[in-house]
Amino acid sequence: MFKLRILSQTKFLIKRTMSSQEADVLFETVNNAGIITLNRPKALNSLNTSMVEKLLPQLREWENSKNLVIIKGAGEKAFCAGGDVKLAMKKDEGPKFFHTEYNVNYLIGKYKIPYIAFINGITMGGGLGLSVHGRYRVATEKTTIAMPETKIGLFPDVGGSYFLPRLQVNLGLYLGLTGDKLKGKDVVKAGIATHFVSSKRLYELEKLLSRCYSDMEVQSLLNKFNEPPEEFSLAPNIKHINYCFAASTIEEIIERLEKVQNDWSVKTLEILHNMCPGSLKITMRALQRGAQLELPQCLKMEYRLAVRSTENHDFPEGVRALLIDKDNNPKWNPKTLADVTDDYVENFFKKLPDDRELKFFDAKL
Repeated sequence: MFKLRILSQTKFLIKRTMSSQEADVLFETVNNAGIITLNRPKALNSLNTSMVEKLLPQLREWENSKNLVIIKGAGEKAFCAGGDVKLAMKKDEGPKFFHTEYNVNYLIGKYKIPYIAFINGITMGGGLGLSVHGRYRVATEKTTIAMPETKIGLFPDVGGSYFLPRLQVNLGLYLGLTGDKLKGKDVVKAGIATHFVSSKRLYELEKLLSRCYSDMEVQSLLNKFNEPPEEFSLAPNIKHINYCFAASTIEEIIERLEKVQNDWSVKTLEILHNMCPGSLKITMRALQRGAQLELPQCLKMEYRLAVRSTENHDFPEGVRALLIDKDNNPKWNPKTLADVTDDYVENFFKKLPDDRELKFFDAKL
């Protein structure tokens, strides 16, 4: 009897653990819509392998059975604060995570039905990968976006090399190198979001969207809810961003910033000096190349960079210094911009062995 009780308790515990693991992302059908909720609010809905492995098949299924998909984050703080970098930096787990995550980004980029992301709250890194490639992105007054990867020895991935160079007036290169944040209506002004809606109205918007049958209805409804943009907070420095970040090397960007000599340029110089030197040069090259490539090609290029980052010193070191030990004192190698040679950068871009390259789920054999 005692044995039986222990067994049933163990089964209950296993069952409970499994159900709590399954709850990291929720899928439900409401009227004509498939609704995804990223459900790790305590971790700001950051992505792990389990989540992306569930997203891919569900999105594929819904593309053929639903009229639209809505994706949102649980809780009030974040849509998705990015990928779980403590997991992503590992040589074994990292490539597996990136492989599935980039396949999700690829699918969103070519999704046939309306894909609407409610980017309410913090939306960084992988959170942008789950939203920016979709047809509609709804920002609110709580939205904060950033691509802060150069601070941890990485680069703006999840298609960052595709969407960042396509933003206006060199804004993408500025955001990708500095990790600067944009908030609220600025996110629409920058071209990251397509609409701005007050967070109080999201519930109502979701209910009405779920009843839409066509893209025309979706668009019309979003336009009704949309609030007009205000002046861009970066407007006073847009001409400086355009001038400084039109340079073809990091060193030249720094020279141009030194010439500007205002509060913004002093702050931007300080930020760049605190970033990983290798990451800055790799990011610059990735965005320069990405400007000429389509999203699938960008993701293939980024996958090579991501795999090599897990095998390199800087990414694990950046995660250690900022997120594990939190001493905020990363020991970068190469140590300075001058130490980052062209060969060092190019090695990251080299093709991987065939069996390690990024393969898309719908690739023809």
